[in-house]
Amino acid sequence: MATFLPSQRYHFPKTSHGEKEEDDHNYLQTLTSQLCGIYEGQENKEDEHQGSVFPPSEQCHLSETNIENEDEDEDYRKTIENYEEIVKTLPKGKGWMTDHLVHYKGFWLTPFGALKGLMLIREHFKAKPGDIFLTTFPKSGTTWLKALIFATVNRTRYDFSTHPLLKNCPHDCFPFLDAYINENQPISNLDTLPSPRLFATHIPYPLLPTSMIYSGSCFVYICRNPKDVLVSKWVFMNKLRPKELPPLSLEEAFELFCEGISHYGPYWEHVLGFWKASLEYPDKILFLRYEEMKKEPLVYLKRLAEFFGQPFSPEEESEGVIHEIIRLCSFENLSSLEVNKTKVKRFNNQLVIENRDFFRKGKVGDWQNHLTSEMIERLDQITEEKLHGTGLTFNLSEHY
Repeated sequence: MATFLPSQRYHFPKTSHGEKEEDDHNYLQTLTSQLCGIYEGQENKEDEHQGSVFPPSEQCHLSETNIENEDEDEDYRKTIENYEEIVKTLPKGKGWMTDHLVHYKGFWLTPFGALKGLMLIREHFKAKPGDIFLTTFPKSGTTWLKALIFATVNRTRYDFSTHPLLKNCPHDCFPFLDAYINENQPISNLDTLPSPRLFATHIPYPLLPTSMIYSGSCFVYICRNPKDVLVSKWVFMNKLRPKELPPLSLEEAFELFCEGISHYGPYWEHVLGFWKASLEYPDKILFLRYEEMKKEPLVYLKRLAEFFGQPFSPEEESEGVIHEIIRLCSFENLSSLEVNKTKVKRFNNQLVIENRDFFRKGKVGDWQNHLTSEMIERLDQITEEKLHGTGLTFNLSEHY
């Protein structure tokens, strides 16, 4: 079992107005140059459909002329060759938004996105003390947590009236590491990002590279009732399926989910990996439940801030900062914003998702409107068997 470095706490002192203005400019300039995802030689044009907290700039064109980058290019090429050899040998299962998934070290991954991204991360990414990783099983509250964490960590940097989340989808402010490294090279450019670096991933705990586990970084994991995960994932994935593939029926999705064949599945093994690690390293892995956060967002937002070493001050509490963050990041507010109703998120040339598809209902217990009594009974039974003796429990009948 991996061990973590001693706990790191990350404090971000408030600055004077002039210092803050200069700091904000430098911060956004650095983010702009590294995360807007424009390659050397591409035209620097703004996609009219894609909002981004990292606006296009001259600095987006990354130079690759020095020897260090040439060496990195060669290492990158070797990783891709290794990936191409491995992917040919892996067992296949039916995909939800792709033709098929591949089975790699106990988990089902998309071959050209998740697996390739994982191998690039394991070989090339270097985590740092101070990094914050949001880790989730798909459709467990990822978008909401991205917004809450981004707003909490940067609460002294941005004013609520002009906050980046008002003009940008949470996924633009808080990148998926797998998607970024798949599309951008050299990966060493991430080394220059200001701390704390915020990254999200769906990678299961057993597959996390040692560069992340041993780094002194911290992890936030959120889990959700598997019945709501199944329904939300089925609806979402059907929207992403190519037109040449027939729609995935709920009955077929249910059987695949129960068998563990879903993106980053099996669901239960994914959840339990982080649950067990959080028990062993509670100061490095914060384990949250979606249903509890929906019920008491103020309690859990304070817990998040404390976990990051940024507890809300009495002045912030009296000024209503916590309530402002909760309001800003609420499903009702985010889903009503123009950027999340009309724009898209371009993860790569093959995966372009309408922002509105990240905001379906945001409710607890919608499974009641879709699953049959037989489906409910079977899923509950599997969940109880999988979680037995682990100390992790769900209120499987909860809805509101």
